[in-house]
Amino acid sequence: MRLTDATVVIRPRSQWEAMDLGIRLARRHAGLLMASWAIITLPLLGLLSALLWSYPSIAVLIFWLLKPAYERLPLYILSQALFGHTPSLSASLRALPGLLKPQLLASLTWRRLSMTRSFDLPVLQLEGLAGQARSQRLVVLGQKGTAGATWLTLVGVHVEMALLFGLFALLYLMLPMQVEIDWSWESLINPDSHQWLWLEHLSNLLYGLLLVIWGPVYAACGFTLYLNRRSELEAWDIELVLRRLRQRVTGSAYALLLLAGLLLSQWPAPALADDMPVQCQPEQLAADHPDAPRLQLQHLDSDSARYAIAGLLAEPPFEHTEQVTRWRLGDPQELDEERIKAWAERLKALFDWWERSSGLALVVESLLWGLCLGLLVWLAWRYRQWLQAFGSRLRLPRRSPAEVPPSQLFGLEVSPQSLPQDIPGAVLALWTEQPRAALSLLYRALLSHLLHERQLPLKASHTEGEVLALVQRQQHEPLSQFCQQLTTHWLQLAYGHRLPPADSCQALCAQWRQLFTTEPRP
Repeated sequence: MRLTDATVVIRPRSQWEAMDLGIRLARRHAGLLMASWAIITLPLLGLLSALLWSYPSIAVLIFWLLKPAYERLPLYILSQALFGHTPSLSASLRALPGLLKPQLLASLTWRRLSMTRSFDLPVLQLEGLAGQARSQRLVVLGQKGTAGATWLTLVGVHVEMALLFGLFALLYLMLPMQVEIDWSWESLINPDSHQWLWLEHLSNLLYGLLLVIWGPVYAACGFTLYLNRRSELEAWDIELVLRRLRQRVTGSAYALLLLAGLLLSQWPAPALADDMPVQCQPEQLAADHPDAPRLQLQHLDSDSARYAIAGLLAEPPFEHTEQVTRWRLGDPQELDEERIKAWAERLKALFDWWERSSGLALVVESLLWGLCLGLLVWLAWRYRQWLQAFGSRLRLPRRSPAEVPPSQLFGLEVSPQSLPQDIPGAVLALWTEQPRAALSLLYRALLSHLLHERQLPLKASHTEGEVLALVQRQQHEPLSQFCQQLTTHWLQLAYGHRLPPADSCQALCAQWRQLFTTEPRP
């Protein structure tokens, strides 16, 4: 690993900034990361779904448990791309078997629920540590790195859930109206019913597609947190500065040596030894002699040097003085028996005074009870709308008397004055020549009955499916079946222009007479 080949700026960062760097790194290599993740995970999800078709929940659980194995390939790609050696897709897939070998069982079992999984993986995969060496290394790295890794996992879980719920909502909006009317939540959650397995497997596929986007980002953020912690411990930024300085000094040194050689070549040659006059050299002094030049040039004696050294060590960064101020009740050693007895007598006098002042206790008790009652009244007023919405359980009216029911729903007149007295007879009379008008009259009569007789909180913004859901909440089985049949025929005729069977009109009219002539008033 050569730090000079890094494609990002190596410097100490905060943990949030390091995670932002991971997101940017994942965006730079998004195509390779997402393609490699999809090639590995989506076929595996398809295989699990095929083997466990009747148990989609178990299939997605196994797929979720294998997430640590998927994260090793993005880490390999990013570790190579960081230093300018981005592998190809085929080379990355060929390296996958070797990446899965070390400590795979531990990663999928007792380390699976670790909150710092993304931060610990580079120690296993890039440094190749195991056992006690791995534990000691994680202790050193985790002194300032585990908090960011833990927050990354917590935020990542919520991001996955938010995106997954968004995809579920998109899937629900794309379902046809007929499918939405025919399904019931009881059949979806019933373990004995297998008619909605395709919907559960489709939800599992949405989760797999979601991980194609989020999985590499999670691995990249953990990798940059690990790099940031190592740059802090090993001072990578200082090492890079020193290397650049050495390169600059090395280049300048060559130029200086060349210049010195040129200057020395032009210097005049010294005279021969025979032509030089012989001079008497003075006797060399010993190095420890008091008059030696080494000792004469010194400006400090031993005492001055000692004082200077002590002064330097007393200043930052060698000396760090911190003043801590806190409150205390006194030194425990100073609490003698007389002071303890004095405190006990004061407490006893306070309790005696409280027992004698019974009137004050009654006032305080009254204030507390008044505070509780006021709190209950405020809660009832604060959540009055919630109580009205769920008033059926509390036997409260569903709608305030001042609220006026709508006169039209879906463009249909639903007031009682607009309907004939004999609704089934009028429907049968119109059926032969105007079946659309007949079915519209019967559906308008149903809406008017639900709105004015059963007092359902229908609004002009409701759809046919929402009206049917409100009827099913009434737990009236004959009424629910009649509303479902009539709504299905009405939707097919109104939007699909498909006439219902000829005998369906007489059957609906017969059910109307049987249901609304014998049904008691709510």
